[in-house]
Amino acid sequence: MLLEVRDLHVEFRTRDGVAKAVNGVNYSVEEGETLAVLGESGSGKSVTAQAVMGILDMPPGRIAGGEILFKGKDLLKMKEDDRRKVRGAEMAMIFQDALSSLNPVLSVGAQLGEMYEVHRGMSRKDARAKAVELMERVKIPAARERVGDYPHQFSGGMRQRIMIAMALALEPSLIIADEPTTALDVTVQAQVMDLLAELQRELNMGLILITHDLGVVADVADKIAVMYAGRIVEAAPVHEIYAAPAHPYTRGLLDSIPRLDQKGHELYAIKGLPPNLLAIPPGCAFNPRCPMAQAVCRTEVPPLAEVAPDRASACFFWKDCLGA
Repeated sequence: MLLEVRDLHVEFRTRDGVAKAVNGVNYSVEEGETLAVLGESGSGKSVTAQAVMGILDMPPGRIAGGEILFKGKDLLKMKEDDRRKVRGAEMAMIFQDALSSLNPVLSVGAQLGEMYEVHRGMSRKDARAKAVELMERVKIPAARERVGDYPHQFSGGMRQRIMIAMALALEPSLIIADEPTTALDVTVQAQVMDLLAELQRELNMGLILITHDLGVVADVADKIAVMYAGRIVEAAPVHEIYAAPAHPYTRGLLDSIPRLDQKGHELYAIKGLPPNLLAIPPGCAFNPRCPMAQAVCRTEVPPLAEVAPDRASACFFWKDCLGA
């Protein structure tokens, strides 16, 4: 097992109260495996990833409980100097907005080479040569001529490739990709996802793919964890979740995907909005929006329980959902 997140709790202290962003998340990733974490904005996907990477803003953020085991070692018990050696070298993150994540006043070659200078002690010349190799590895045309260019001189798709190159620089065991295809057109999205899958196979990396787009992960993920209001509400192998979701929220996400065989039909949308994390409703957090909600859903929190081998759902009426 490469990564295990156990009963993770993250909260943010604000003037209005305590926002409970992550409420007892459990998931795991093995070597060479891809876990897709799905959910609407505000469901806790990125906050969980930031806690794993150790880049959570504290304060106002605070890890209120849980364990994050990477190769058997609890990252939350490590000293910051030791944690910094893991970050970048053994696990890396690809951020969703490459233009704001890259330094606009440094060339891409300098930013890629910095990884080798800091972590490997290379000279600037050798680090620049490595930067060219990385750019070629992620299939950026004319890499040798463009290594001195600045981020704004690249297209959105090429900037995202540079972010992938930066994450791959030290060949980490785990990569967390946070919405890596946001704001890219469909063709470029497919190219970026194909590139990630190819590099993952080459290096046998674990990959956590954070997204709200079920269509993006259909061909690349091995298993899916669906998050809502800071909790995982369903976890299953990818093909099983697409064939028969066991939670009404997952079904709602799937039904909202446009389909070619339903041309002219009104696109389905889940009613209402995600809950305010300062005041998560009692019982199941999804109950105000759920078409299957009953009295028990408004008073009791459904546990994330096994409903079949390798499948779990946090719904009292998962059988009805499967049969819908």
